[in-house]
Amino acid sequence: MLVSRSIVIVLAPLVAVGILAVLFGLSYGGGAAPLELIDPGAGVRWGLPLSMFVLRIASSVMLGALLLHAFAVPLRHPVSDKLMAIASGAAVVWVVASAATAFFTFLAVYVEPVSLDDRFGRLLTFFFAQTEIGRAWLWSTLFVGVASVLVIISRTYPTMFLTGLLGVIALWPLAEQGHAAGTEAHNQAVMASFLHSVFVAFWIGGLVALAMVWRMVRSERALLSATLTRYSSIALLSAIVVAASGSMNAWVRVGDVAGLASEYGVLVTVKMALLTILIGLGVVYRAQLIRRFTDNIHSASARLLGGVFAGELAIMGSAVGMAVALARTPTPVPDIPALDRFGATPAEILTGKPLPAEYDWTKLFTVWEIDLLWGLIGILTIVFYLQGAVRLARRGDKWPIGRTISFVSGMVLLVFATSSGMAVYGMYLFSVHMMGHMLLSMAIPVLLVLGGPVTLAARAIQARSDGSWGSREWVMNTVHSKYVETIGHPLIAAPLFAFSLIFFYYSPIFEWALADHLGHHWMVFHFVASGYIFAQMLVGVDPQPHRPVYPIRLIVVLATMAFHAFFGLSLIMGTGLLAPEWYGAMGREWGADPLSDQQTGGEIAWSLGEIPTLALAVLIAIGWSREGDRESKRLDRQADRDDDKALREYNEMLQARADRDKRPSRR
Repeated sequence: MLVSRSIVIVLAPLVAVGILAVLFGLSYGGGAAPLELIDPGAGVRWGLPLSMFVLRIASSVMLGALLLHAFAVPLRHPVSDKLMAIASGAAVVWVVASAATAFFTFLAVYVEPVSLDDRFGRLLTFFFAQTEIGRAWLWSTLFVGVASVLVIISRTYPTMFLTGLLGVIALWPLAEQGHAAGTEAHNQAVMASFLHSVFVAFWIGGLVALAMVWRMVRSERALLSATLTRYSSIALLSAIVVAASGSMNAWVRVGDVAGLASEYGVLVTVKMALLTILIGLGVVYRAQLIRRFTDNIHSASARLLGGVFAGELAIMGSAVGMAVALARTPTPVPDIPALDRFGATPAEILTGKPLPAEYDWTKLFTVWEIDLLWGLIGILTIVFYLQGAVRLARRGDKWPIGRTISFVSGMVLLVFATSSGMAVYGMYLFSVHMMGHMLLSMAIPVLLVLGGPVTLAARAIQARSDGSWGSREWVMNTVHSKYVETIGHPLIAAPLFAFSLIFFYYSPIFEWALADHLGHHWMVFHFVASGYIFAQMLVGVDPQPHRPVYPIRLIVVLATMAFHAFFGLSLIMGTGLLAPEWYGAMGREWGADPLSDQQTGGEIAWSLGEIPTLALAVLIAIGWSREGDRESKRLDRQADRDDDKALREYNEMLQARADRDKRPSRR
C-alpha cells in the first residue's frame, strides 16, 4: 500500500506537467500538425509522442531505481526490496510503452488503417524484420523485455548491473532514430542523444525512486544522510553529462544563433532553461539542504526539502515532455540523410559528411570533431584522479607525481586520438587510422597503468561499512572478479592483445567499425582495454594476481615486437585492400591511392608501434634490475643480523666435501 500510494503522490506532478509540456510543445512546434501528402491521422500524430513520453518516464524510473540501489542502499535492507519492486513495475510499463510506440511508428510510416487481414500482418512483419527503424524498435523492446525478467530475480549487485546495462543498451536504437539519423554530424548527434537519454534517466529516475521510498528512508538517520548524499553525487554527475550532451544536441540541430528564432530553437531554449533551473536547485540541495535536513529531521527544512522534491519533479516532467515534442518538431538544420540527397558524393554516402580538405600533418592538430563519449570519459577521469591525489595529499599521504603525470597524459592522448584530426582523417586514410590505433592499443594503455588508478582509488576513496557498494567497492570487486582475473592471466592477456590485431583487420569487424558508430566505439574500447590488460600484466603499478617473472615478461615483449613487425610487413607487402568498399570507394582525389596509403599504414604499424613496445622492454629491464638490487640488499641485511650464517654454512659444506675427497678410498 505504501508503494502504491507513493507512486501516485510522486508521479502525479511529474506525469501531469509532462503531458502538458508535450501538448504545448507539439502545438507550438507543429509536431502534431496534419501532414500535407499522406496523413496517418490524429490518433497516430498525438498517440506516438504521448506513448514515447510514457516510455521515457518508465525507462527513467527503472534505471534510476536500479542505480540508486546499486550505489546508495545496502543490499539486504528493507528499502532494497521496495526499490527493486519499483524497478520491476517500471520495467513492465516500459515494455508495454515500447511496443505501443513501435506500433504507432509503424502506422506513421505506412499510413495503414488497423486491420486483422493478412496484408496488414505482412506489412507489420516486414516493418519489424526488414526496415532499419522497425528492427531498432524490435531490438529495443527485446532488450527491455529481458531486463524486465532479470529485474525480478536480481538480488545481487552484479545482476543489478547486468539488468541496468540491458536497459541502457535498449536506449541506443532509439538514439539512432529521428533527427539524429539525417544530420551531417550524425555520429555526434547519435552519441549526444544517447548520453542525454541515459543520464536524464539516472537523474530523474533516481529522484523519483528516492521520493517513492522517502518515508522508509526518513526512519533511519544514518540511512537518510547517506542516501541523500549519494543521490546528490549521482545527480551532479548526471547534470554535467546532460548539460554537455544537451548543448551538443542543440548545436547540431539548430546550427547557428539564427536557428534559435525557429519554433525548434524556442523549444530548445525553454528546455535548456528548465535544465538550468534543475541544476540550480541541485546546487542548493547539495550545499545546504542535506546538512540542515539530516541535522533536524522535523524542522522546517523537512518541508522545504519536500517542496524542492515536488518542484524538481514537476520541472523534470516538463523537460521530458519538451524533449519528446522536440523529437517531432522540424529542425532548422535539414535532417535529410546523405543517402537520400540528390548529387551526394561517395564520401557523403559512406560517412554522411562531405570529404574534408586535403590532408597534411598539421590537420592532426587543427581539425577537431569532438567525440562526446570519450571526451567526457577523459575529462571526468582526470578530474576524479586529481581529486583522489589531492585527498591523499591533504591527509599527509604521498602519491608520486610521476604517476599523476602518466595517467593524465594517457587520458589527454585518449581525447586527442578520438576527437582530433587523427579521428577525422582516419575515416578516409588508413595510414592516419593506423596512427590512432597505435596510440589506442600501445601508448595510452602503458601511460594509464603506470598511473596506478586502482591503487589510488583503494587509498583515496573511503570504504563503506553499511553493506552498500560505493565507487571503491565497485572498483575493487570488479578488478578482483573471476572474469578480470581470467582475462588478466598471461596465457589469456598476451594472445588477446596480439591476435585481436589480426582478427580485427582481416575480418568484417574492421569495416563495421568504420561504417557504424557503435562499431567505432567498440573498437576504441577493445583496443584500449586489451592494451591496458596486457600492459598491466607486464609493468602495472596496481596489484596483479598472475604477473609472470621478469624473464618471461621480457620474452613476451620481444614476441610482441616480432608480431607487430610481421603484421606491418603483411600490410607493406600485401596487394589486397582492407575494407575495399570503404577506403576504395571514398572518391578521394587527394593523397596517395588507397593501396599505397595502406602500405604506409603498415610502415607506421611496424615503426611507430615498436616505440611503446621498446619502452615496455626498458621498463621491464629496470624493474628486473631493481628487483635484483632489492634482493641483494635483503640478503645483506640478513647477513648482518645472523653474522653471515648462510655464507659460513656454505663454506663449511665446501670444506666437508674437500675433507671427504682427501680421505684414502677403501678397496
